Amino acid sequence: MPLLLPFAELEVGKHLYWQLGNLKIHGQVFLSSWVVIGALLALVVVGTRKLERDPQGTQNLLEFLWDYIRDLSREQIGEKAYRDWMPFIGTLFLFIFVSNWGGALVPWKLIHLPSGELGAPTADINTTIALALLVSLAYFYAGLSRKGLRYFEYYVEPTPIMLPFKIVEDFTKPLSLSFRLFGNILADELVVAVLAFLVPLIVPLPAMFLGLFTSAIQALIFATLAAYYIGEAVHEEHH
Repeated sequence: MPLLLPFAELEVGKHLYWQLGNLKIHGQVFLSSWVVIGALLALVVVGTRKLERDPQGTQNLLEFLWDYIRDLSREQIGEKAYRDWMPFIGTLFLFIFVSNWGGALVPWKLIHLPSGELGAPTADINTTIALALLVSLAYFYAGLSRKGLRYFEYYVEPTPIMLPFKIVEDFTKPLSLSFRLFGNILADELVVAVLAFLVPLIVPLPAMFLGLFTSAIQALIFATLAAYYIGEAVHEEHH
């Protein structure tokens, strides 16, 4: 037993915490998340400050993103309900996308904290679990608000034997969403960090470009699955 005690005290990384009464808050996640939110707000303000009939620059980028998110939401949720959920899907996609790219491009480690270090919000399991739980609440709300108590018929279709399996499925959805996003982003950051330490400057660049690509794909996968789950909840027939 004494041999196991050192391993029980092992901590991976150090973190900055804020103590608010009896509540301990993960400070570095909040700081990096505020940076991402600030960047998105700045993008929207700049892109909508002077709207033109022939869009250019930032306005053109925002209109492209609007069309892309609209098409994704319509395809996954359906024509009748997608407009209600576009803001939610768009916010998820943009927050995750900018967070992921921020982790790959921004030299967070140059910003010194009293303890811990900054990084992409999505490289922290607390963030990805929170996002996944929001998705779960969203599709439950979508189904109940559109169908009422008829929504629970889904759990016993086509036979009541499916009830335990569909309950388990509701637990695995947020778990798969959160761990997939967290694992991929953390792995990308670790690979780049290790390569930069072993062979600085040139060798890490291909890994960084690959990380940018996979970061964008992970944001798309998360938003697409979120829209699919909401669409599954609002459809009158489940398959």
